[in-house]
Amino acid sequence: MHKAQSVRGRGGTVVRNRKAYMDNGYTDAPVNPAKKPSNPSVSTGRHNQTYALMFVVILSFSTRFFKVMEPPHICWDETHFGKMGSYYINRTFFFDVHPPLGKMLIGLAGYLTGYDGTFPFIKPGDKYEHHNYLGMRGLCAALGSCLPPFAFLTVLELSHSPAAALISAALIIFDTGCITISQYILLDPILMFFIMAAVLSMVKFNRQISSPFSPSWWLWLILTGVNLSCALGVKFVGLFVILLIGLNTARDLWIILGDLQLSLVDFGRHLLARIFGLIVLPMFLYTTIFAVHFVVLNRSGPGDGFFSSSFQSRLIGNNLHNASMPEYLAYGSVITVKNLRIAGGYLHSHWHLYPEGVGARQQQVTAYHHKDYNNLWVVRRQGDGEDSGAPDLVRHGDIIRLEHKETTRNLHSHFHEAPLTKKHFQVTGYGINGTGDPNDLWQVEVCGGRKGDLVKVLRSKIRFLHLSSHCVLHSSGKTLPKWGWEQVEVTCSPYLKDTPNSQWNIEDHINPKLANISLSVLKPSFLEILLESHIVMIRGNSGLKPKDNEMNSKPWHWPINYQGLRFSGVNETEYRVYLLGNPVIWWLNLVCLGLYVVMVATASVSLQRGLQLDEKRREHCRVLMQGGGMLFLGWLLHYLPFYSMGRILYYHHYFPAMLFSSMLTSITLDTFLQNSDLLFNPATAQNLKWGGRALLSIAFLYSFYLFHPLSYGMRGPLAHDPSSSMANLRWMDSWEF
Repeated sequence: MHKAQSVRGRGGTVVRNRKAYMDNGYTDAPVNPAKKPSNPSVSTGRHNQTYALMFVVILSFSTRFFKVMEPPHICWDETHFGKMGSYYINRTFFFDVHPPLGKMLIGLAGYLTGYDGTFPFIKPGDKYEHHNYLGMRGLCAALGSCLPPFAFLTVLELSHSPAAALISAALIIFDTGCITISQYILLDPILMFFIMAAVLSMVKFNRQISSPFSPSWWLWLILTGVNLSCALGVKFVGLFVILLIGLNTARDLWIILGDLQLSLVDFGRHLLARIFGLIVLPMFLYTTIFAVHFVVLNRSGPGDGFFSSSFQSRLIGNNLHNASMPEYLAYGSVITVKNLRIAGGYLHSHWHLYPEGVGARQQQVTAYHHKDYNNLWVVRRQGDGEDSGAPDLVRHGDIIRLEHKETTRNLHSHFHEAPLTKKHFQVTGYGINGTGDPNDLWQVEVCGGRKGDLVKVLRSKIRFLHLSSHCVLHSSGKTLPKWGWEQVEVTCSPYLKDTPNSQWNIEDHINPKLANISLSVLKPSFLEILLESHIVMIRGNSGLKPKDNEMNSKPWHWPINYQGLRFSGVNETEYRVYLLGNPVIWWLNLVCLGLYVVMVATASVSLQRGLQLDEKRREHCRVLMQGGGMLFLGWLLHYLPFYSMGRILYYHHYFPAMLFSSMLTSITLDTFLQNSDLLFNPATAQNLKWGGRALLSIAFLYSFYLFHPLSYGMRGPLAHDPSSSMANLRWMDSWEF
């Protein structure tokens, strides 16, 4: 029988049955949190935890900042994210498949430490020379250094075991992969910082069950929401931690609803507080990130062509910004034609021909995302003569030719199949100096228009209907191989249904014979550019496919540490850095995933069968199933979705999941060692517990000593050479250091 006790419950009410609270998993909170501990050992334990945390912080920062300036050249994806940081300093608009917060922080760190944004970041290996890159690398190293302390505090809250907390911190401190990924100008340490901060805030918030709506309760709720918005603001992978915390919140609310001591009004207060802290506030902060992004990047740059004409009109220096041009399309005009599919590109051609075996061997026609001279076309009449005299306006239903200005070949289609979309027809450039054949003729249709309607520049949605084959000019969105310069396929679609892929607008319009009008009315609202930027990012993400001969990592490779990534150097004379997790740590994590499942199954069956367990065992079962269960779910949510992704994947995508796996390993091993007396006599079990912890410490330190050159740099023969100092450490043939 459990003696009834009073516990201050949610909403300030008193819960009479403490056992019901325990059964719902809320034994974390002290029965009387306001009462100070009278036992001196409790105070000593807290001091020891503080000293342990300080030790973790010192170790973490020292391992991340050691040799942070080396090598003094671009490593791996620094070429992208360093360049994007420069764009923020120069206020130059660009396109990236990730939300902007991480790049904004990189740019801010560079600006505050004296970097002027002039380094070009062209390719890996380029030396930084006199440019100051310490601030940008230092930011990533500082945020990466926070991961072990966050893991320590999270596991300490979940397990109340300083030993487990120290194990979790050590797993991350001495992992060569976590060190390497934290020392360079990348989004990953920034993303992982906010993911871990969100999880820690959630765990701290869950501890406030005995004092709802108190200042500390609100603090941890708001910090959880802030970190969620920031995680999503760095990469869309932040959605996974949002889902984790959402599931935790749903469970939390379900338990509150079952507390009959609370009225529905009290439940409504809890619900509204969480809606504010975990939905409204993060959404506001997330949109604020984009508002700052759009205000800062107000100058035309390399990302313009991915966005609509109206979006570009807000960018200073873009040809559409405060521009004026003829209002209606006319014969003889020089134009650019932009596809209305988001990130659809400009109608483009160049001198290169389709290769042998790909339709007719004629001039390529593609869609290109960037401003380029080869995007220019001249509107010609149906006949062969040059346009002269007063300009004649193009109308709905007119038959025209589009002549490529650079090559003087006509836009052309025929019944050969398209390169990638086999049910569509090929589009080419054909003829010379306006001379071609009837397959060069296209009928202009204004979407929703009637015969005789004029074609408005920028504002009219138009289609080009091929006169001979009755197909419509179409941008498929598919990326051509290298022979097509990885530009977008343009086809002629026999399916005449109106879609953005087959709709176009006239963007640039040059005709000195026509009067110009101002285009300032085209500037879109904030919500319009926010929506468009997300559509472009999502489509850009899904369009990231492996290039020819590019290594594409598989999700099953990651937990087994099958293959790393070259960050710097490829031969024995170069300074080499190789992203690879400490194999002792990663393989221990993998083993402990299986051990955790076995232990949870055993604990669940024991409890279900009503085995008599003492209070200590019941507490270990609770930690294993609730604290460990949350971490196991976090690992699943940050790992399994990659199996369903069609985009190119890399080894570094696993690191958020690895953090959850490491924290789960610490709880699993600590629980196993503390319950070893179930298998051995008390003396042996005690020796096993302390011996196991000592063995883990030695294994972490020695494996770090062996593999630290992967993170801190190495020269000399590659590991496949028997004379290499790393030859004995190439435990898998797939490792390429």
